Amino acid sequence: MKTESPSGHNRFSVSGRLLIDGRLVAGALVVDGDRIVEVRIGRTDASGALPEPRFEADIVSPGLVDLQCNGSLGFEVTDGASALDIMATRLTRRGVTTFLPTVVSATATRYRSAAGLISRMVRTPLGSRVPGLHLEGPLLSPARAGVHDARAIAAADATLDEVLEHLLAAGALRLVTLAPELPGALARIRRLVAAGVAVSLGHTDATFDQMIAGIDAGATLVTHLYNAMSGLHHRAPGAVGAALTDDRVAVSLIADGVHVHPAALKLAMRAKGVDRIVLVTDAVAAAGAGPGSYRLGGVSVISDGESVRLADGTLAGSTLTMDRAVRTMVSLGGARIEEALTMASTVPAARVGLDDRGTLAVGRRADLVLWSANLEVETTIVGGEVAFRA
Repeated sequence: MKTESPSGHNRFSVSGRLLIDGRLVAGALVVDGDRIVEVRIGRTDASGALPEPRFEADIVSPGLVDLQCNGSLGFEVTDGASALDIMATRLTRRGVTTFLPTVVSATATRYRSAAGLISRMVRTPLGSRVPGLHLEGPLLSPARAGVHDARAIAAADATLDEVLEHLLAAGALRLVTLAPELPGALARIRRLVAAGVAVSLGHTDATFDQMIAGIDAGATLVTHLYNAMSGLHHRAPGAVGAALTDDRVAVSLIADGVHVHPAALKLAMRAKGVDRIVLVTDAVAAAGAGPGSYRLGGVSVISDGESVRLADGTLAGSTLTMDRAVRTMVSLGGARIEEALTMASTVPAARVGLDDRGTLAVGRRADLVLWSANLEVETTIVGGEVAFRA
C-alpha cells in the first residue's frame, strides 16, 4: 500500500512489530512529511530498500491518546499557555501524541479562559497535539462529586447552556462528561452530539434505566468506569451494570493499580472487549512531580507519589502516565500487549472522532511510538517529527 510522496518533506522509515488491526506483525512504515505514505508487511529486507534514516524498535504503535488529563508536572491545564506547552512537550516522553486537557467543575470564567487556551493550542500545537477540551462537569451528581467543587456543581444549571454555546462557538470542545439523570441532561447530550462533541456519562448516581436513556440520547462513552458512579447490584444494576452490558458505549479505565482492582479490570475486559475500552490517566498536577500538596480545580489535594487524595482519603485523580497504564493493563488486567496498546491509541482516537490518527495506515498522521520489548518508550514521533528519543 502506498501513496504519492509529497516533495520537500521529511522522509524516513520505521520498522519492527507493527500494531495493525489489533495484531503485532513484522513490517515497516514509510513516512513523508506528517503522514504515513506506505505500509510494508512481512520481511522488509525483501521488499525493496527502505528510506533513510531508518528507525527500528521491537514494537511500533500509533501514538497514545489520553482523553482525560487534568494536569502534570506541578501544573493544572488551566494554569496558562506556557504550562500547557510544557505539558504537551513532556508528555511525549510517555508516548502521548494527543491529549485532551480536562477541566473539572468550575466557574463560567474558568471555562472561558480554558477555551481560549485550547483554541490557541489547536491552531499552533507544540509537542503532543491538543484537538480540544474535555469538560468534566459541572453537570454532575452531587452524590458522586468526588473531588469536584460542590458549589460549582450547584451553580451549574444557571449558566451552563450559555457556557456550552460559547465553547462550541470557539471550537474548543471535544468531549463532555455529565450525569444523565440530572434535569436537562438528555437535551444537552443531544445538543452536544449534534455539534460533533462526544458525550461521556460519569460522576453519576443514575439508575440503570437513566443510564440507558443517556445512551439513547447519544452518549458513547462512560467516564472512569466503577469510580464515581452507582455500583452494580443484581436487582439494581446501576451505572456500572449499564456500562458493562450496553455495547453502544465504550468505558474508560484508570489502570493504575489504585482506582480499579485487577479483578475489575479483567471483568471489564470480558464484558466490553478491547474495542470498547479506553485507557486514560485522569492525571493531575501531581503526576510526574513527586509527593506533596497540589491543587485540582481550586481544591487542595495530597500526593504520596502513588495516589492523590483529599484529606479525608477520597481519590482525587491520579499520578498515572499512559505508558504505565499500558504496562498495568498487561500485568494486572490480563491484556495482551497488542490489546493494551489498542486501548491506549486506536480506541480513544476513534471514540472522539479523531479519524486522522490512532492507526498505522496509509494517509494517517505519522504519530508513532517505538517501544522496547518490555514496553518502555524509546522514541515518540509526532506528525512526522521526533518529539522524544530516550
